[in-house]
Amino acid sequence: MDTEGADDLHDFKSLRIMPLEEEDDAEERNDEADTEEVDEEDEEEEEAISVTLGFVEKPKSPRFLLRELFPCKAGGVPAWLDPVDLPSGQASLCDICKEPLQFLLQVYAPLFEKASTFHRTLFVFMCSSMSCLLQDQHEQWKRKSEKPNRSVKVFRSQMHRSNTFYSSEPPMCDGSDKPTISGAALCSWCGTWKGEKVCGNCRSARYCSEKHQVLHWLLGHKSDCSRIKVSSSSSSAPNKTQSNFSASCRVACNTLWPEFEIVNEEESSHDADEPEAGNSATSLLSKGHVDETMNSLMDKFEGSDDRKSWASFQERIGKAPQQVLRYCRDLKAKPLWPMSSGRPSKVDIPTCKYCSGPLSFEFQVLPQLLYYFGVRNDPDSLDWATIAVWTCAASCEGSVRYKEEFVWVQLSSLSTI
Repeated sequence: MDTEGADDLHDFKSLRIMPLEEEDDAEERNDEADTEEVDEEDEEEEEAISVTLGFVEKPKSPRFLLRELFPCKAGGVPAWLDPVDLPSGQASLCDICKEPLQFLLQVYAPLFEKASTFHRTLFVFMCSSMSCLLQDQHEQWKRKSEKPNRSVKVFRSQMHRSNTFYSSEPPMCDGSDKPTISGAALCSWCGTWKGEKVCGNCRSARYCSEKHQVLHWLLGHKSDCSRIKVSSSSSSAPNKTQSNFSASCRVACNTLWPEFEIVNEEESSHDADEPEAGNSATSLLSKGHVDETMNSLMDKFEGSDDRKSWASFQERIGKAPQQVLRYCRDLKAKPLWPMSSGRPSKVDIPTCKYCSGPLSFEFQVLPQLLYYFGVRNDPDSLDWATIAVWTCAASCEGSVRYKEEFVWVQLSSLSTI
């Protein structure tokens, strides 16, 4: 690679969530994943693995979260990597209540050792209903031969450096970056899923589901529909208006989680930081405010093993209490579990449903994110202890543009239904 090409690659690398081990190729990952088993009691080895922490902050400008800048973000709407072949049908729904899933966050995590993963993003969606999450907790324990009904789903999308959608040059991040083609028309209500249903009156508004069409009609589109219809009829290029509608309109839904940029820091940079004095509850603070979501966990733990796990978890998290994400794509890596109960065993982790290869742990989402989303700490409010994600160790290719990966949700109590 020439010097200019090397500089371009370095610019792309600066966008990703963490530095990866460049010398490990996909074949080595597969071989090691089959044979290596990490001792869950070996905390010293766990802490020696480099972990990247994710923190949320308000973006300096909304344009920094556009898909052509390959963002890491939480809340709002997804910045789809492949903007055309989106997950659809049952993949976009909560398997329990059958409602469209809500966007939680996305992580831009390319693997430069493979040409096909030069761009690579992982997307997390979940149902906002706590009753569905409780059911999900039971479903994830099903045997591999059974298909579990999930309320949390993760999708992986990847592509080559030279592709249909983006320039092969690193983004300038100065407002001049543009995607090479437009994406699919999205739902006018949620702005998340493909708008495959069209308003029969104005023929402009699009929806991913009948429920979102009804909500939009009741909360504003009813009064706008006729005006849009007249405007479209007087246009000399009605088809163009329709195709550009999703890009120009504002999302009508008012229940999306607030939008943040995810910025990352190495956990090692916080090693010298000491947790604040006091008990384990009061040390988990966020900008001077007690994170009630985290504090409530301790009250729900019943067994001594859970309390020991929580103490170890809190000690590790307490060095950087505002973290919402922990990322480490290392074959020796494992989630930092808040509790000893509710963990998956090795047999609970399936193989890749596309290539049948092994999965490896990649990142986990912490409940601090709920604090930033403004989720109330009520008995029926959404809550979790951690959400852990395993992905195909080979990051396999194939015709499916958004491949569903494996997610395990650990709740703060083993609730029964």
